[in-house]
Amino acid sequence: MAQFGLIGKNIDYSFSRAHFGEKFKALGLDHTYENVDLQSAEELAQFIKQPVPFKGLNVTIPFKTAVIPYLDELDPVAEAIGAVNTIKITESGRKIGYNTDHFGFQKALEPFLPLKDRSALILGTGGAAAAIVHTLANLDFRIQFVSREASDAALSYEQVSRYVILDHLLIVNCTPLGTHPNTDRSPEIPYEFITENHLLFDLVYNPEVTTFMKKGARLGATTTNGYQMLVGQAEKAWEIWNS
Repeated sequence: MAQFGLIGKNIDYSFSRAHFGEKFKALGLDHTYENVDLQSAEELAQFIKQPVPFKGLNVTIPFKTAVIPYLDELDPVAEAIGAVNTIKITESGRKIGYNTDHFGFQKALEPFLPLKDRSALILGTGGAAAAIVHTLANLDFRIQFVSREASDAALSYEQVSRYVILDHLLIVNCTPLGTHPNTDRSPEIPYEFITENHLLFDLVYNPEVTTFMKKGARLGATTTNGYQMLVGQAEKAWEIWNS
């Protein structure tokens, strides 16, 4: 028997626990998977610094970046992205950080390619966004960030104009806006300029159809949620844990 788990905050809704529970049952494995719900950076530090009885851990919001200083080693891709969502724990107790979000995102995006133009508007600048940008840069997309405040690297939401929307055919919601139970929320962009040439990709998966997706679909856009990305990243994590 081996133990696996998910580090995050307020993660009762977790995809990972159900996914791996079903996987272990299908494979006839007597493994366990549990949520490690932590409320602060201090709790994260206390947990991760001690020897833990896990073979592998997933990491979700808001700890994908905060966990890095406590790891013994970083995979080069995770280092380049600057975020970790998978930790492999060796028999000697070393904690090695990986990022499988980029792999999951690319697998989920592939069925929708090619778009009429390789251009992406990334809503949010956190750890999830970093993995998305890593994938899109490797696919030669032009990328524009949007954040709550304007900077040299990002537009503010108030600066997203008709031109910005029309010039970026892939719009990725990398924020938690719209996640259950606050399902009526969505990023504040001018949806009225969305067209049938757009793909709106929401990393949120609960609910299955988010307000972000609904607003795009009403104007003819193709929409998808983050479920297939989660499946892809989870399968890659399983591969890493067993390598």
